[in-house]
Amino acid sequence: MADPSPAGAPRTAIPLSTTPPLRELWGYARSHRGQVVFASAMSLFNKACDIAPELLIGAAVDVVARGSDSFVASLFGIDDRWDQLVVLAVVTVVVWLLESASEYVAILNWRYLAQTVEHEARMDTYGHVQRLEMSYFEDHTSGGLMAVLNDDVNQLERFLDLGPHKLIITAANVVFVGVVFFVVSPLLALLAFLPIPVIVAGSLVYQTRLEPRYARVRAAAGTISDTLTNSIGGMATIKAFNAEDREQARVDADSRAYRDSNREAIRFSTGFNPLIRMAVLVGFTMTLLVGGHLALDGTIALGVFSMLVYMTQRLLWPLTALGETLDLYQRAMASCRRIFGVLQVEPTILPGAVDLAEPVRGAVRFDDVHFAYDVGRDHVLHGLSIDVPAGETHAIVGATGSGKSTVVKLLLRLYEPTSGRITLDGQPISELTFTSLRGAMGFVAQDVFLFHGTVRENLTYGRPDATDAEVRRAAELAEAATFIEAMPQGYDTLVGERGQKLSGGQRQRLTIARAILRDPAVLVLDEATSAVDNETEAAIQRSMEKVSAGRTTIVIAHRLSTVRHAHRIHVMEAGRVVEAGTHEELVDHGGLYAALWRVQTGETGAALAD
Repeated sequence: MADPSPAGAPRTAIPLSTTPPLRELWGYARSHRGQVVFASAMSLFNKACDIAPELLIGAAVDVVARGSDSFVASLFGIDDRWDQLVVLAVVTVVVWLLESASEYVAILNWRYLAQTVEHEARMDTYGHVQRLEMSYFEDHTSGGLMAVLNDDVNQLERFLDLGPHKLIITAANVVFVGVVFFVVSPLLALLAFLPIPVIVAGSLVYQTRLEPRYARVRAAAGTISDTLTNSIGGMATIKAFNAEDREQARVDADSRAYRDSNREAIRFSTGFNPLIRMAVLVGFTMTLLVGGHLALDGTIALGVFSMLVYMTQRLLWPLTALGETLDLYQRAMASCRRIFGVLQVEPTILPGAVDLAEPVRGAVRFDDVHFAYDVGRDHVLHGLSIDVPAGETHAIVGATGSGKSTVVKLLLRLYEPTSGRITLDGQPISELTFTSLRGAMGFVAQDVFLFHGTVRENLTYGRPDATDAEVRRAAELAEAATFIEAMPQGYDTLVGERGQKLSGGQRQRLTIARAILRDPAVLVLDEATSAVDNETEAAIQRSMEKVSAGRTTIVIAHRLSTVRHAHRIHVMEAGRVVEAGTHEELVDHGGLYAALWRVQTGETGAALAD
């Protein structure tokens, strides 16, 4: 169970991409550029149809005012006013149908694209995270990574859903309406477009100012996600220590920080719309007054004036929505920096290209291995050399901090040795594919982990194609079949998140059965009996004698009684093997192992803790 981290504990921030996020997003979506072009074309066509009604209104006024001298009359050769209006009505119906259809197609494509990019970004990021080494997860909180995989990816989808469509139709609106204005009256075009430079300049300024604010919002979102993930995972500990109020205060502080950073960004972005509205007011008023004056003087026709009044509103009013779109854009770009920042992290432990020869014998050798968890820190292992012949059971024992569990992590290539070599069947494990290396291993960790699902789903996790008979056989060998079959739904019983519906011993036996079912060449048990009672431990020892026959088995243990029958026992101290031999040889030798054995079999009954 994950316990909550202490208040104020330092957290490593999610790395941010330094590449302009929009350029990175365009490169990431290169496989969908055809759909982007098509959706953009439909957005442009939709806007062209959208501004046509204003032209038709001006034409209708022109028909009523000028009759046979109207533009429609000269275009279609129709003198009767009613016939001209009928023609305009037909054209209007066609235009509206095209506008509705193109809007449907454009928005549908943009939304489909948004969902596709969201899915691919989440899966690519998650797949990349899975390829990173374990040290990355030790340096970054699970809550922060969850915020990237969920919240940041969703934020990107919210912008792509309609943001590009709105930006395209806004830009197209300026171009299309501008062309009409300049054709009809360059003077009115100049006056109507006067506010646009102010709006564009204001947009650029706001974009620059919003970027760091939304970066702080995304960072605060990651922090609150960290806190909630930690607190929910450590709920049992919180309750046991009556720490509910302290955790409530911690969540409250992080939630307030998130709220306050959001408020600052919202306050700044919301001020954008009123400024745009003032600019729109100036342009509309100038068109109304100057255009009206020209119409009264007869410089422009009444129908043209009517059209330009509507066109001015059509030109400037959509710009009032620019603030909302810009807000979505900046939130999405802040999220992109975090998503692509994670994607740019290069894994330092890469798989080899060699597969183990079949059948895998399981001979394991550590040859002068040195290791430190971080550069500059003291080494945990110092010249470790262990030779485990195929088919033998070897145990590694020692006091806390001696480096026992580190040996297992290096064997699975969760970490890389600083120097030295580890081989499996004579092949350096650094040259093996992960599938071949880890496929030959059955691992039972000290920190038991079960997935939320049924007993059967957890047992078959390493071998999904296992038959019911094989599942039951593995459960029997792990002394788990009896309690499983006593459950209400048997093997279909839900175990709860991390197996919380089961006892510690039951969870441990299920993980042993899961490893046994995989039928690995090398079985690795890291404190596999640490959470079981003496009776269950004895039962597991009996089953281990059966499953380890003909199979290489490496046992990390603090209960020496668990490993007394091993072919060879390696005693570690301060990252070195200081003794090695059978149980009887080591007891007779009178060294560290003999001292540990006396402690565990003495009157105190004390046991080593790893």
